[in-house]
Amino acid sequence: MFMKEKVVLGLSGGVDSAVAAYLLKEQGYEVICVFMRNWDSSLNNDILGNPTNNNEICPQEEDYNDAKKVAEHLGLELRRVDFIKEYWDHVFTYFLEEYAKGRTPNPDILCNKHIKFKAFLDYAKSIDADYIATGHYARVEHHLGQDSLMLRGVDNNKDQTYFLCQLNQLQLQSSLFPIGELTKPEVRKLAEDLNLPVAHKKDSTGICFIGERDFREFLKNYIPAKNGHMVDIQTKQIVGEHQGIMYYTIGQRKGLNIGGPGDAWFVVGKEYDQNILYVCQGDQNDWLMSEGALITDVNWIMSQKPESEFSCTAKFRYRQKDNDVSIHFIDETTIYVTFKQPIKAVTPGQAAVFYNDDVCLGGGTIEKVYKDQKEITYL
Repeated sequence: MFMKEKVVLGLSGGVDSAVAAYLLKEQGYEVICVFMRNWDSSLNNDILGNPTNNNEICPQEEDYNDAKKVAEHLGLELRRVDFIKEYWDHVFTYFLEEYAKGRTPNPDILCNKHIKFKAFLDYAKSIDADYIATGHYARVEHHLGQDSLMLRGVDNNKDQTYFLCQLNQLQLQSSLFPIGELTKPEVRKLAEDLNLPVAHKKDSTGICFIGERDFREFLKNYIPAKNGHMVDIQTKQIVGEHQGIMYYTIGQRKGLNIGGPGDAWFVVGKEYDQNILYVCQGDQNDWLMSEGALITDVNWIMSQKPESEFSCTAKFRYRQKDNDVSIHFIDETTIYVTFKQPIKAVTPGQAAVFYNDDVCLGGGTIEKVYKDQKEITYL
């Protein structure tokens, strides 16, 4: 007797995962939907900066209710599973440690690595699922007896492979991305045609699984703020006061509150030990440019790594244009990247993700940045 393959889908209460659920059902899979609960505001002292503290029902509960409506509409089972401890231990703790160092990590990448494609996958395997699925805009090609390939979603504006760069072969081979062949307008249109309850729901924003927050106030729940000097990196003159270097990113323009004549001011560096935020005028200034980077904690999705220098493209921020680079592995998890042209605002702590045309090759953490073959120490 033919047995349907079982897929456990992460149903978030949003339109993308709702359409993914419909597509999987239409494709003949046995679909079980799971709503992941990964954050507890009261347990995690999420008070300052939380605009929902006085709501009658928290946004997470609203999302769960929406997920229930979608599951009922499609005639699918919905389960609710908690990964609150896993999220705190493997995502949020690292997130805080990096911010305390003045770096700006990407929680979405950590969340995918440790929660959606680890804890969630482990749960799915425990109930004998063949695959997990999510509403990411990405594509996967499975080849029997060979590596699976992760490809960019067809919607260039929504492609989310940048956030999936830490998936390994075991995770990728167990994953499906049902909406990867669709554009966002096509997903909305399909949701409308199906009369899905979330067809017109706005996309979620903010921190992965936490939501929208007044970010500076939110961090104060966990890391004490410490004011310090803003210093013009060229003249070494104090030009303002910052509210804590953890709140600023390299290349940032808004929110500096530096007056006076001339071009706009930009963040160009940090001196963590002295609590100094370096700034400079003009977005094309040389202080923002670099020519190479050291990438650590590299996850290479393919089972074979390049044995010699390898040309590809890289993104150092989400939605950044592709940059032509050459890379070589220093050891199993460390890459040195040479930029073909200088790149602006490449920032330690953020992610570098590598591509060969549409294929996502993997990624890691920007550890050091170089210019004229010397480390830029003020970043």
